[in-house]
Amino acid sequence: MNLKINGEDRSFDAPPDMPLLWVLRDVLGMTGSKFGCGIAQCGACTVHLDGKPVRSCLLPVNAIGTRAATTIEGIGTTPTGAKIQKAWLDLEVIQCGYCQSGQIMSAAALLARTPNPDDADIDAAMAGNICRCGTYVRIREAIKRAAGDGQT
Repeated sequence: MNLKINGEDRSFDAPPDMPLLWVLRDVLGMTGSKFGCGIAQCGACTVHLDGKPVRSCLLPVNAIGTRAATTIEGIGTTPTGAKIQKAWLDLEVIQCGYCQSGQIMSAAALLARTPNPDDADIDAAMAGNICRCGTYVRIREAIKRAAGDGQT
């Protein structure tokens, strides 16, 4: 099989019904996207397909077709992704860190489509991402900082 991942064409052998998450982690060694719930409800496995956030834990790799995938390993190469990652570090959003790759991917997708989100936009975009540590206030602040190009 062939996929475009983080701007690179990648060839690999995997069953066509294998979830994208397991192709990324187990076949390609890209462990940034995490397994959380396995039912596409927690957001830890979030990646982008053609810029849209999707849950990779249930998505069969053969359903991707020609869409380009971006993972947490590649999001920092985009202007929006770099702003989000910087804001995450500046505001020390991360506590345990397990959910953060999915949080960052959802936040980057939000800012790509809504450059200046209000609280309702942030709530809607981030609703599917669970943080057991409860860093939601810092996540919101980081999204606003990235949107404001450094301003909170």
